[in-house]
Order: sequence, then C-alpha cells, then structure tokens
Amino acid sequence: MLDPLDSELLNEIQTQIPLVERPFAQIAAKLSSTESQVLERLRRMKSPPPPDRPIIRQTSAIFDSKSLGYQTTLVAARVPEEHLDAAAAVINQHPGVSHNYRRNHVFNLWYTLAVPPHSKLGLDKTLAILHQASGADSTRMMPTLRLFKIGVKFDIGAEGDLTGRTETPAVGQGSVVPPSPVSEADRNVIRVLQQDLPLVEEPFKPWAARAEMPVAQLLQRAQEFLDRKLMRRFAAVLKHREAGISANAMGVWEVPAEQQESFGNLAASFTAVSHCYLRTTYADWPYSVFTMVHAPTRAQCEGVLASISAESGVAHYRALYSSTEYKKVRVKYFTPEIDQWEAGHG
Repeated sequence: MLDPLDSELLNEIQTQIPLVERPFAQIAAKLSSTESQVLERLRRMKSPPPPDRPIIRQTSAIFDSKSLGYQTTLVAARVPEEHLDAAAAVINQHPGVSHNYRRNHVFNLWYTLAVPPHSKLGLDKTLAILHQASGADSTRMMPTLRLFKIGVKFDIGAEGDLTGRTETPAVGQGSVVPPSPVSEADRNVIRVLQQDLPLVEEPFKPWAARAEMPVAQLLQRAQEFLDRKLMRRFAAVLKHREAGISANAMGVWEVPAEQQESFGNLAASFTAVSHCYLRTTYADWPYSVFTMVHAPTRAQCEGVLASISAESGVAHYRALYSSTEYKKVRVKYFTPEIDQWEAGHG
C-alpha cells in the first residue's frame, strides 16, 4: 500500500534524480519532506521485508544504446510451445539480451538484443547463432526505422483519463540519434554511472572514488553525457506490476506507408503510450508501427488502443500481451561479458 508521499516520491524519481552531491535532500525539499524520510521510504520500496515485493528496480544512468555505438534490434521468434522455456533460457545467456517475454501470438518469444561497436560477430551473426541455438522455427529482426517516442514513466496514484493526450513534444521524439564518439575516459565513467545508485545521503561519493575523480567532476561528466544525448536521463526504473500497473499491451499497427509519419506522431501524443516506433515488416508480419501501452488493466489498455484507432482511422491492429517475463535487466555497456560470450560462440 502506497500513501500519497510514496506516490509523489515514485513519480519524482522516475523523471530525474538531481545530479548534485545530496540528491535526496533536494528531492525532499521539493516534496516538503526530509532527507531521512525520503531515504527511509526509498529503501523500503527498494528492499521491503517479506512478503512485500520491491517496487523500485534500479536507479542509474539510462543511456542511449545507439548513441554509444551499439547495434540494437527487437527480435520476434516463433518457437514450438513445448520448447519455449528452454529457448528463452538459451537466449537469455547473451548479455546483450535485456528484455525477453512470451507474448500471445504465433511469434511467441520477443526479445531485445544489443551488441557493442567492437563486436566481432555483429548483430546479424549473433542473431543467427541465437536462432539456431534456441531451436526457433522462425526469427525476425525488427530494428527501429523511426523513433517517435521513448520514455517510460508510470503515473503512480493517479486515476486520470488514460486516453489523454499531450501537446508537448514526445520524450525522445525524432529520428534515431546517430552514434557519438566515446573515448576510453567516457567508457570508464559510463561503467560507474550505470550501476545501481546507493540509497545514502551522498550516493555519488563512492562512485567518484571508484572513478578516481572528485564528486563535482563526476557529476559534471554525467551532465555532459545528458547534453551530448549519450544519456537519456538519470532516474529510477520501477517494477510496474508491483506499482499497480499490471497490464502492458504491445499494440502493433498495419499502417500504409504514406500515413506512418502522421500516425506515429499521433500515437506518441497519447500519455499512456511509453514507446512508439516504426519497424521493419515482412510477408508474415505486416505491422509497421509499435506502441507500448501500460495500464492497471487489460481493458484500459484496449481502451487506449481503441482511441488511437478512432483518432487515426487505422483499423488494422493487434494487442500483444506478455504472459511470462523471462528477463528484464539493463544492458551493461563496455563490460567484458559480451566479448566472453562471443569468444565461446565464435
């Protein structure tokens, strides 16, 4: 059970953790609370006593994979049902697989894959290995062709209209950000900032020691990453089911080519849509635009998708729901795990 301050706090930390020496004191002042109270509540929601389950998954820098030079794609696989769990376990062994779900479609296994700029195998060969090792009947690569929106933020404690829209630009709106030069010094700082932020009064202090620089310099480098669009934000990621957002629908839309731009912008304007992409189509997959919708119930997800359909006039779509979460982590950038996986599979 969350009280109003819990809800306010969760909403605040999803948006941005201040890049200052005592970020929780600054958050407390904004919420008319105290630093100690904010820390106590965050610790409780991160590591609650049983039988409660954590609401906060991780607090860290959220980097843009493509800006760092990583190759990424969404993957849809058709796997015999009796082998699905085993296939997911094989795919999950790749360190660049961050999300992996079972969904209600003939393409029943959906995962994201990322490989670093120095990968010896690259995306195509890596996926070919995963396809063969998983025993999938069919594997489809669905990279992002156009990014209309990316920005997961759950409105905790609110009971507003989920079909509401916003006039402000969508988070992350625009074409895919091109890679930016990343030096070895950048990589060292990225390795530190992608860790889980400790819930203490001065959380950046141990990180600065690890990076062998003053706290002020570490925070300055983090701000530079934001300015260069290498980092999307420094914020918390929640476990949405534990936060009361129990349903998530991947709405896939069959949109004529001449309508894709206008449809993508319209769908992205819905506040309940957290992600909106244009992706590759195939003869057995005609859906070009993907919208992720999160809501407390499936019926509410369906209501959002129906509103998008009514507003846009696009009638051909499907809602794919995840029934099993096989993996959900953040990609670790510039660490040796993917190199080690490639050495064992090359």
